[in-house]
Amino acid sequence: MNRPPPAVLHTPGFPHYGLAWSPFHSNRIALASSANYGLVGNGRLHLASLGPGPGGVPALTLDKFYETQDGLYDVAWSEIHENQLVSASGDGSLKLWDVMINDLPIRAWHEHTREVFSVDWSNINKDQFISSSWDGTVKLWTPERPRSITTIHAHPSCVYQALFSPHQPDLIATCSTDGTLKLFDLRAPAYTPSAPGANSFTTPLTAAALTVPASGTEVLSADWNKYRPFVLASAGVDRAIKVWDCRMVQLGPDAAQNPAVGGACETQLLGHELAVRKVQWSPHRADMLASAGYDMTCRVWTTAPPPGGKQLVYIHDPHTEFVIGCGWSLYEEGVLASCSWDCRLNVFRV
Repeated sequence: MNRPPPAVLHTPGFPHYGLAWSPFHSNRIALASSANYGLVGNGRLHLASLGPGPGGVPALTLDKFYETQDGLYDVAWSEIHENQLVSASGDGSLKLWDVMINDLPIRAWHEHTREVFSVDWSNINKDQFISSSWDGTVKLWTPERPRSITTIHAHPSCVYQALFSPHQPDLIATCSTDGTLKLFDLRAPAYTPSAPGANSFTTPLTAAALTVPASGTEVLSADWNKYRPFVLASAGVDRAIKVWDCRMVQLGPDAAQNPAVGGACETQLLGHELAVRKVQWSPHRADMLASAGYDMTCRVWTTAPPPGGKQLVYIHDPHTEFVIGCGWSLYEEGVLASCSWDCRLNVFRV
């Protein structure tokens, strides 16, 4: 079966760090990118659209871009305003953009003391978004306020991703350099008792409702299953994608009083040859997820293969550099985007 080649958008000089499909417009994609692979220099927020190209084959068009002083690591569309999106920057700032307004953001916040690595907009409390940072914290924001609503001291080191549960409005998941996946209940902001000899005054950690020892090394990405509450996937430097059942978590105001450690690993998806940088569950199927990795591939997996079938469904390998991000179309089942340090955004059908 010959698959049509992917639709491709090339952004020379600006390797990509993250992408996001609009929840309002089926063909609109935002791209967070950084000059010099994010090590030093400026950033760019690209807005692209997918439409019919020559001969009716889908093609990507660059609609506009915004220049930023520092590299961009992630982007999320507003769930409440179709033309707005928020970007996460290497200088610790977050910026809110309106696609109808050129050149400058409409709001900016700067509380994180290190790079902001992820940003996620709640699809339940649609006026809230969260950010996670190399400084170990996760912050909860609303566009109307000049300062964050809550700060969670989530991990002692870099928090690569923080994500709202699609089922529980006050529940978030985080993953970190420390090898853990954690669940926090925003209604129970209490601090964990310090280890003996630790200075809890300068480095307090917020009590997690559940800590999952997900890996012996860095966990670079995680995602909530969209159909099965309390099921998450994690991935990272150990090259494995792991699916966790976290139903034992205790939620509510007392969650912080009896923090649990656990999580049952339902399955492991093995095949990436280097670190897995991004994992995302399908918005259309409970058993399907996509991953992106440093082995220059984007892969699609099923957690429920037919008898004798494989978990690995598809490998997308035209990229010539690390694949850093991937994302499923929210409107069209089986359409996936991948973005890479080769400065190319690919959109293809699985």
